[in-house]
Amino acid sequence: MYKGQKVVVVLPAYNAALTLEKTYKEIPFDLVDEVILCDDASKDDTAALAKRIGINHVIVHENNKGYGGNQKSLYNKALELGGDIVIMLHPDYQYTPLLIPSMVNIIGEGLYPVVLGSRILGKGALKGGMPLYKYIANRFLTFTQNLLIGYKLSEYHTGYRSFSKEVLETINFNANDDDFVFDNEMLSQIVYAGFDIGEVTCPTKYFEEASSINFRRSAKYGMGVLRVSVVHFFCKLGIGKSKLY
Repeated sequence: MYKGQKVVVVLPAYNAALTLEKTYKEIPFDLVDEVILCDDASKDDTAALAKRIGINHVIVHENNKGYGGNQKSLYNKALELGGDIVIMLHPDYQYTPLLIPSMVNIIGEGLYPVVLGSRILGKGALKGGMPLYKYIANRFLTFTQNLLIGYKLSEYHTGYRSFSKEVLETINFNANDDDFVFDNEMLSQIVYAGFDIGEVTCPTKYFEEASSINFRRSAKYGMGVLRVSVVHFFCKLGIGKSKLY
């Protein structure tokens, strides 16, 4: 708990058996009340390992629902358990769990209802091994998104995010795509609803066991991000409608 607010960490997992335990052991359990893992039809023993190391809430998708579909299951479960502050942490150890106290503090003190762990603030991305083409794409997409969405973030593409209960109950995240563009649709919804977003500098690690999408899927993701931003822009002007808002 943080000042009477229940803290829930959610882990969207797919073939995470090699890194899950290392990630789990660094979660600050003096602050975190619940951990939920959703195994999106992994081909390894992610779900069994999760139960073995003590994760009480393990959701298993019999069929792969995608990264967005995984998050929907997690956020719905977190709200069901009464989570007041919900942190999404990837179990591939690409992001450090040691930032959880800082993110919880910012939300718990009412400074920001959403906090992102940014790899771009400072030199975390390239220093941590982010491929150059992904870094360049990240910078181009973020610049374009800031213009179209009318907000200013250092990046829209981090997978390290935390939300207040109010945010998750206000936006219709269940209407979002089931693939990777889910993350950007969610941020678009958050900005559209008028919530402020804070960022903290986050080191990141790229290594063989860390999850990553290939160039083809990255290109598809990039096109999806631009589509979301354009739709946001026109909806904000009162031109057109979207199921997201």
